[in-house]
Amino acid sequence: MSVRTTRKAWDPYIIFKARDLIKLLARGTAIGQAVKILDDNVACDIIKIGGMVRNKERFVKRRQRIIGPDGSTLKAIELLTGCYVLVQGNTVSVMGPYKALKEVRRIVIDCMKNIHPIYRIKELMVKRELAKDPKLATESWDRFLPQFRKRHLTSAQKSAKKRERQESGTNANATPLGDGSVPAPAPTAEKKEKAKKKVYTPFPPAQLPRKVDLELESGEYFLKAKDKEAREEAKRKAKQAEATAERKKEREEVYVAPAEEREATVQEKAKRKKAANDEDEVARKERKRLKKEAKKKAAESMEVD
Repeated sequence: MSVRTTRKAWDPYIIFKARDLIKLLARGTAIGQAVKILDDNVACDIIKIGGMVRNKERFVKRRQRIIGPDGSTLKAIELLTGCYVLVQGNTVSVMGPYKALKEVRRIVIDCMKNIHPIYRIKELMVKRELAKDPKLATESWDRFLPQFRKRHLTSAQKSAKKRERQESGTNANATPLGDGSVPAPAPTAEKKEKAKKKVYTPFPPAQLPRKVDLELESGEYFLKAKDKEAREEAKRKAKQAEATAERKKEREEVYVAPAEEREATVQEKAKRKKAANDEDEVARKERKRLKKEAKKKAAESMEVD
């Protein structure tokens, strides 16, 4: 494709703008969005990410990380930078102001280097809030920006940190922030003895038996192929029979009748009835006695009066 001007053209830079327009259209940008590149305040940047990661699966995973779940990460980048971002194949097309293009390029390249976009997004959010304060216009914003530690340490770094903790003998998490209290004393000699390291020996640990060694020990190694297959088949059938028996037992449990109470005999019913009558008789006698005592007390009180 070629780009030419007409006699009506007064801006020579429109040739480069037209070139960028063709680039964006070739990468699947909507024509309504791509036409905005003709504006002087809008520029475009085509970030090539194809050769940054060698492994195809890893490349696809990191490219998807730029988009995020349901396009949420991409939407956040667009809102914070004011750019239009399109992830297509091995390239990322960006349209927006010149300053914002640098931020988007940094986010994309860092993402392909296995630095999650959320860290840069948090930084942009803080910067946007700081920009609202006119007092901080001439100051450095480094003290406000979040400092992220590298989580993935090498084994040497992990060992060094562990040694430092053991030497200090204090737990930093135990002391709350801003607390002026003195940290707990170092562990006593008894505790140190308990956590004593094993004695170093230059000899390697005993070698574990291989599969061939176990077969030689059991005599299976010397069997013929047919005998081995027969033995494996017998083992498989025994296992299947065991599983079948267990399943059958579980199925039969459904049909087992629940335990029921035996119906009481005539003699037992008569005994219960007699016991109930005896209890009623005792209660009746007790009530009668209490009533008699109450009457007696009432009579005595009348005589006293």
